[in-house]
Order: sequence, then C-alpha cells, then structure tokens
Amino acid sequence: MANIIKTKGIIGILTGGGDVPGLNPAIRAVTIRAIREGYKVIGLRRGWAGLIDLVRDPKADNSNNYLHLTEELVNKVGRTGGTFLHTSRTRASHVPKDAVPEHLKSTYNEEINDLTPEVLKNLEYLGIDFLIPIGGDDTLSYSVRMHHEGVKTIAIPKTMDNDVPGTDYCIGFSTCITRTIELTHSLRTSAGSHERILVIEAFGRYAGYTALLPAMAGAANRCVIPEYKFHIEHLTELLVADRFTNPSHYSVVLISEGAMFEGGEMVFKDNETDMFGHKKLGGIGDIIATGIKDLSPKFNKGVKVNTISQKLGYLVRCGDPDAIDSIVPMAYGNLALDLILDGKSGRLVVLKNGRYSNEPLDIVTSYKKLVDVDKHYNTERLRPNYKSFENKPLFIMASD
Repeated sequence: MANIIKTKGIIGILTGGGDVPGLNPAIRAVTIRAIREGYKVIGLRRGWAGLIDLVRDPKADNSNNYLHLTEELVNKVGRTGGTFLHTSRTRASHVPKDAVPEHLKSTYNEEINDLTPEVLKNLEYLGIDFLIPIGGDDTLSYSVRMHHEGVKTIAIPKTMDNDVPGTDYCIGFSTCITRTIELTHSLRTSAGSHERILVIEAFGRYAGYTALLPAMAGAANRCVIPEYKFHIEHLTELLVADRFTNPSHYSVVLISEGAMFEGGEMVFKDNETDMFGHKKLGGIGDIIATGIKDLSPKFNKGVKVNTISQKLGYLVRCGDPDAIDSIVPMAYGNLALDLILDGKSGRLVVLKNGRYSNEPLDIVTSYKKLVDVDKHYNTERLRPNYKSFENKPLFIMASD
C-alpha cells in the first residue's frame, strides 16, 4: 500500500516595502525547510497587495496575486537579489479609494478604506495556517495587526536602514553598507581629480545607520544623520579643512536622505504620500552640495570650492546579496520554521548581540529604533563617536 503523506498545513510568505538583497534567500530558506517538514508554501505576490487584490472565485485568474512555491523554483532565485514575489508599499488598513480593487469598489468607497476583513477572508480562502511577512517597520506594523486579528504570524525583519526595533540586524543592511563604501571609494577618483568636495546622499529616512557605519569604516570624512539637525556653515568649515589636509585636495561627506538643517525639517519632493503616510524625499544631498559651494569662500580665503553631488539610491538596493545577506536570511527562514514547529506565533525573528533569537512581534510598534546620538555621534566633528569596541555587537551602534 502506498504511503500517504499528510500535509501539516499551508504557510504563506510575502515581501513588502523596498526591495533589498537577501529577500530571495529568505524565501528559499522558508520554502525548502517548510516543504521538508511537510508543509505547503504559497508565495503572496506584491506584499499585502496580493491579499487585497485576490478574487475568491475558483474560476478567477489569481496568478498575479499568489503562486505555489517549490524547491525547484526557489533554488533558481535563492542566490539573487530583489524579490521574485515582487513587492509594494501597500497598507491594507489604509487603502485610498482609487486603489481599491475593482471587485471591491461597491463595498469599500470611502476616501480611505480598511480592507483587513478582505485580507482575513482571503487568507482563509487560500487555507493559509501560518503567515510569514518579510519587511520593514511599515510592512511589519500591519503584521502586528494580523497577529491581533488571530492570524498565526512569524515576521522576518528587512530594511537597509536597519531600523526595525527589537533586532540588531535587518536583511539588506550589510549589502547596503558594503555598496555604499565601494561606491564612495569609486567616486573619490573624480573628487580628487577635480579637487572638489564630494557630497553623497545615502538611504536613511529616520535612522542614520547607513551613513554612520560607512563613515566609521573610513568611507567619508563627515556624515550627517536624521537624528541630529546640523548647521551647514559648520559642516562646510569642517569639509574645507578636510580638503586642505588631503594631499589630493578633496573631502567626502555622507548625507542621510532624512537629514535636516538646524531649524528646518525634512526635504520632500512634493506633498504626495504613500499608504503609510510617507512623502517622497526631495534630494537633501543636492541642496547641501549647493550650500557648501556657496559658503566655501568663507573658509577658503575667498575662493569657491566646487562640489560633486551623487545620490546612491537604487545602486545600493540592486544586485546580489553579500555574504551576510546570504547567511542571515537563511538563518531567519529556519528560525521562523522552528517557531512554527514549536507551535508559537506572534514572534519576530531577531539577531541580537551576535545570537539568533526571537522577540514578541508587538516590539515592532513599541518604539522607534534610532541612532543614540550621545553614544555614537560626535556633534562637534559630525562623524561617528567611538572609544572602545569591547563587547560591542558586530555593527557597533546597530544594537538597541
């Protein structure tokens, strides 16, 4: 008589927010371990969007909303960057009227609509027993909602800003830091050739880790982070002095995209917001570069110093993951399955002080994870502050 293998259940996995290297390795790790433990795995497309666009009709074409994952499929993409499940910045609890799926418009016609009831019905329709969302604080904040709605949820932290509370490490951070350092060093040749001040805008809306760590690694003379409002005259004075002491007559500053002038606020492109209420940032790096050029004669004997302004943007998001963003996602995926096998839910897998663990999922919305300026940022020198590395975590100031 043939052996009949009974499926333990169905696991749904999704990726939301910005793409980063390391998402596909995480999907691969979850899928392979889950299948070998006797589960089926459904990949939900475009983050939470797949769960609000789905049509609960066997005859409907939902291929754009979900697919069944196999070892063969995930093995082909497990070493690559981005997310083959695609992603979006969808917030199912705050869907604008014009973004409500066509088949739901007669039911949801407010300016802003909570489609959570549809998400819950669609999870039930797909037979999903456990949900594994991979994302940053926005994607995971809605995961907290799912947990409180009774959905068995295990979350995996992902964001190159590394600002998800409760963990020292988020998928994508190491590759972002690696690329920032590499690209900054590459741009030095142009800065040195023209004897200019190099202004590089890096990621970091609220947290300055992606500017601070490369500066600590020697990629830049100075860095400006969102947690501390700076005075541009002071920054210019420091950079002109740095340029003078450099035999090649150039200096470098890394600017977090969320950096703010003293007495000012974040610079936005326009007033349009996404579903999480975020406006598109408007290029603080270019503004600072212009300001430094205009102010430079004051500190350079009346002679203007030209600048080079470069926004790194998607160059640090694209491409394959580095070693850490290949290893950590594998571990996080397996940690998620360990929790499911132990019958646990409402947890966030984490890496703290060099050890893998897990925390209550509610920690995601309990506080903002930001650079501790008093500990890690020298406000006079506008650069990282450190005295001793003993007993510090791998990324130094990335610990809570």
